[in-house]
Amino acid sequence: MSKFTTIFMGTPDFAVPALKALYNAGHQVSLVVTQPDRPKGRGRQLSPPPVKEAAKELGLPVFQPESVKTQAFYEVMAHLKPDIFVVVAFGHILPRRVMEIAPMGAVNLHASLLPAYRGPAPIQWAIINGESETGVTSMLMDAGLDTGEILETEKTVIHPSDTAGTLHDRLAQLSANVLTKTLAGFAAGTIRPVAQDHARATYAPMLKKSDGRIDWSRSAEFLERFIRGMCPWPGAHTYWGSKRINIFAARVCPMAEPRPPGTVLASFSNELRVATGKKALSIEELQVASGKRMHIRDFLKGAEISPATVLE
Repeated sequence: MSKFTTIFMGTPDFAVPALKALYNAGHQVSLVVTQPDRPKGRGRQLSPPPVKEAAKELGLPVFQPESVKTQAFYEVMAHLKPDIFVVVAFGHILPRRVMEIAPMGAVNLHASLLPAYRGPAPIQWAIINGESETGVTSMLMDAGLDTGEILETEKTVIHPSDTAGTLHDRLAQLSANVLTKTLAGFAAGTIRPVAQDHARATYAPMLKKSDGRIDWSRSAEFLERFIRGMCPWPGAHTYWGSKRINIFAARVCPMAEPRPPGTVLASFSNELRVATGKKALSIEELQVASGKRMHIRDFLKGAEISPATVLE
């Protein structure tokens, strides 16, 4: 069997390239399962998930259940008799009895080199923790969280300029390649699932909006990575008095004399240099609440943050 009857499950932008790759490879996508439409933006208008929009463009049927644990959901899946489930950033953990409907099980794509960075935020934490590389892993789903047997992996370098946004987009495209290779391996009978070494597992916990608050007592090297890892969401930020400042880019620089972390240092006229727990951080791109994102030179033309000011 070279082509499979599949049910695809996914929700955000990250899952769209994999869905398109599955479709373009000629596999029969009987159904696309995604999260329900959710309120979004200031107007709180109901917005469809990106996977739903992509499925509609491809002419594929869409199912948006509130829960995957109901008997009704199970019966819909069983009725379609898929050879295999493909799951990418779906947002639900499938019950075992659902996975067992498909003779070939459920293949999940995860944006890390498992067993490293299991969990919901592997892209952000790989950057924050200073990893030199990451990748995409396909695995056979089991009852655990990203604990299944590994099928295929592809690696990519994490560049010094990468943000979570740029790395997300690159890994999304890489996931399409990994899925295509995985299904081709199943068709050829060359796939050999490999158990994960659970002793080497690390976890990438969910991020909340409040997690973007900058702790100036950390080193400048850590904070430079932290800012990139938090971009575009939840966004690294600090406070100048009552004003929230979102920071998008910064570079590490020397600090002539120790100053309390968060203290604005005397420096060049077009620079905003801040003391950290080790060295200093020169802020290069920022946005004050309700303002626009701008380069530090442009910001300082209309605002002045005096030396000895403490950012919190």
